[in-house]
Amino acid sequence: MPEIKVTPLGAGQDVGRSCILVSIGGKNIMLDCGMHMGHNDERRFPDFSYIADGSLTEHLDCVIISHFHLDHCGALPFMTEMVGYSGPIYMTYPTKAIAPILLEDMRKVAVERKGESSTSFFTSQMVKECMKKVTAVNLHQTVQVDSEIEIKAYYAGHVLGAAMFHVRVGDQSVVYTGDYNMTPDRHLGAAWIDKCCPDLLITESTYATTIRDSKRCRERDILKKVHECVERGGKVLIPVFALGRAQELCILLESYWERTNLKVPVYFSLGLTEKANNYYKMFITWTNQKIKKTFVERNMFEFKHIKPFDKSYMENPGPMVVFASPGMLHAGLSLNIFKRWAPDEKNMLIMPGYCVVGTVGHKVLNGAKKVEFENPRTVVDVRMAVEYMSFSAHADAKGIMQLIQYCQPKNVMLVHGDAEKMVFLKSKIQQELSLDCFNPANGETCTIVTKPTIAADVSLSLLKRDLQPVAEIGDLRVKRRKLLHGVLMVKGNKVRVLDSDAACAELGVTRHEIRFTSTVTLEDPGPVSRTIDKLHTHLQKRLGITQHLGDGPINIGSVLLQVSGSDQEDLKEAIVSWTYQDDALGSYILNSIKNIDR
Repeated sequence: MPEIKVTPLGAGQDVGRSCILVSIGGKNIMLDCGMHMGHNDERRFPDFSYIADGSLTEHLDCVIISHFHLDHCGALPFMTEMVGYSGPIYMTYPTKAIAPILLEDMRKVAVERKGESSTSFFTSQMVKECMKKVTAVNLHQTVQVDSEIEIKAYYAGHVLGAAMFHVRVGDQSVVYTGDYNMTPDRHLGAAWIDKCCPDLLITESTYATTIRDSKRCRERDILKKVHECVERGGKVLIPVFALGRAQELCILLESYWERTNLKVPVYFSLGLTEKANNYYKMFITWTNQKIKKTFVERNMFEFKHIKPFDKSYMENPGPMVVFASPGMLHAGLSLNIFKRWAPDEKNMLIMPGYCVVGTVGHKVLNGAKKVEFENPRTVVDVRMAVEYMSFSAHADAKGIMQLIQYCQPKNVMLVHGDAEKMVFLKSKIQQELSLDCFNPANGETCTIVTKPTIAADVSLSLLKRDLQPVAEIGDLRVKRRKLLHGVLMVKGNKVRVLDSDAACAELGVTRHEIRFTSTVTLEDPGPVSRTIDKLHTHLQKRLGITQHLGDGPINIGSVLLQVSGSDQEDLKEAIVSWTYQDDALGSYILNSIKNIDR
């Protein structure tokens, strides 16, 4: 039986470093190539030696990147330029435009600010060389990677340019979701996919056990917390990644400041944000309907109340709100501001998204009151209020179940989630949807056996014969599934379905026909011809299509109706016979005759 083999090199029972190796139809495909935000050692990048020692070009047929977040694309330059891969790489146009900016910013933080060895990290030139290998794709564009691999991108919401990919090799197929959001928000639409019925759906499960309350409630809560904090003179730090939740929360605070006429300054970290907003303008078609409609009159990404942040503002007295990247407090400006503001109990930290294990964000969300740092070695007291308010653009448990029902896969695999939470969702999928569900760990190979699909040519004469209506049986014609009856012939590698006469002629054999016959006794005095006319009129009303020649039998498709008996006798015998192809029709006519006088 055909198989699909899947090995997570990252994101197996874990969040971060998404990298899924899929072997399908004799092809090897890598889905995402991310880095782990919680590690600074060899665990940061996937273990590519699992695929091969040395260059990967001969061992991979293509690489697909779902979106620009670093836990999904952060290891790509390392793989292409340092490990060695020169094969095809696919991502959407927005992802291709934005990914190199985030990769370069991350490289600067790691090498120039943290002082990591440049020999263990990629260079700016490597990022440029890597992106030259990328082919950009449009949504719903079917791309032929080679003679066998076909890929198609679908809208995933989540962040600008995020896509789910349907990968087909021969008659086997896989859908990989990357990260997605089934709920539309203030700047992006909801994820959407065809009912493509793949052999395997590989879905993220970040919020496998969470069902979020309404977005309106969460928006009201965050605005209330921010307002209360700045009113008592505190400073609010909101760590965000430069694209995605940043724009969502900026639009929210901008409209609130406009309504309430608040004078407290709101800042956003400079540099990345300006570029980010430019890309939102450039790829406006990827945003939601409201933003597209109002774009000509008013650009939602040009903020009146939110100004660029300068590092010197950190020491300014008085209240303020600052959006700073990155979103998990693992490096950069957001971490520097946290160190400075954390000891003051008037201040507040609002974490709007998921934080992976090992990051400062994860530690403070789990109640850490002291956080240790190296280079230089310091300890920061956390006295500021810490709030987690989920504005994450990931699907919750309800959204994941919804996508599975849309897509209608034969098997489901969970990745990009906590191991314990996966077990809960896996059980829910198996019980409620009756689907096999898998959740392999990193480095563990999972084999999914698929049922082969055999293509067969159907003769035109058979289609014409079987697809034309035989009779209108009330609503039965609409409700009854139409079965195609023919003979399956295999000759060499060719599979054909022929009508029985053509098959017999080709094989040189005599055709035998099996008919079912049943008799109904009718009480109907008078001549036999009158009984036949009575049955014909009755069936004509019920069926609409009959053939009746004089005193002979009534024909309806393969169904034959005859009447026997004497003109002088009151009882007549109605004989109904039919072939197995018209079993439903024959049974219907038989029952109709039995109840003719009722």
